[in-house]
Amino acid sequence: MRPQELNLLVIFDTIMTEKSITRAAERLSMTQPAVSNAVARMRANWKDDLFVKDGRNIQPTSYAINLWDQVRVPLHNLTEAIEPGAFDPKTAKRTFRVAVADICVDTVWLEMRQLFEKEAPGINLHAVPYTIVNTEKVLEDADVDLVMSAKTPVNGRILSSHMFDSAHFCVMRKDHPLAKANLSIDEFAAADHLLVSLSGDSFGPTDQALQQLGLSRRVALTVNHFASAAPIIMDSNLIAMLPSGAIHKHVASGKLSITRPPIEIPPVTVSMLWHKRQDNDAGLKWLRSHLKQKSVARWTRNANEMCKLICK
Repeated sequence: MRPQELNLLVIFDTIMTEKSITRAAERLSMTQPAVSNAVARMRANWKDDLFVKDGRNIQPTSYAINLWDQVRVPLHNLTEAIEPGAFDPKTAKRTFRVAVADICVDTVWLEMRQLFEKEAPGINLHAVPYTIVNTEKVLEDADVDLVMSAKTPVNGRILSSHMFDSAHFCVMRKDHPLAKANLSIDEFAAADHLLVSLSGDSFGPTDQALQQLGLSRRVALTVNHFASAAPIIMDSNLIAMLPSGAIHKHVASGKLSITRPPIEIPPVTVSMLWHKRQDNDAGLKWLRSHLKQKSVARWTRNANEMCKLICK
């Protein structure tokens, strides 16, 4: 292969990964016209359009998708072999895309931005909506670099690292009839519940725990964002089992009542997931390290404060 063609493959791989000529140019430290000229040479050499416009975005042709399936892993391996650990956050210009639920954005995104402003001014962090049903697909397709998820990988191509275990607390409005320390299991099961469901399913860990006791509850309302839960609970008769990150500020300010559930609900394990082909990516290693450190610290602090408020 001629060096020119290898250079084109590197640019092609970056465009496919970023799904944008503009973002690819930024990542490659090239001008947009230079990348566009490279695309023109690709089309001439490989005799295919490769990319077609789709509004403000571009979509790869079938030829481009098939080509990328063949070259992306060897290219990444070659890059790692030639430039192992070639990542300096102070000078790097790169965009990381993370599929993440809104609760994690609310918990740690500000601290990550503050870190970037001090140590990595050229790095962008983009949150992509997290959908539990396509966790592995977005990594396989390189739509994101990382997923923060409660889902366990089912194939060896997806790697993971445990972050923290998220305990859930029973919350309701301050003047709710069930706002008391000795909430009984029958009262809990008979109440109308709100459930945050990222999958659309109305059956969760609380329902599993009740089922083992021969009980069930009415899930009267579901929402698909954690941020929606507290405002609804504050102005309704609903109660909910929610993690500390979704209720911390509302409980601390006295807007919600919190109590221990009358049944034991196993904590939800939250992990970071990434594709095996990016396991040695020095930039992602740096990102994973800081995300884990800041998420664990904040989540632990919030959970401890919730436990103190329960004891009052």
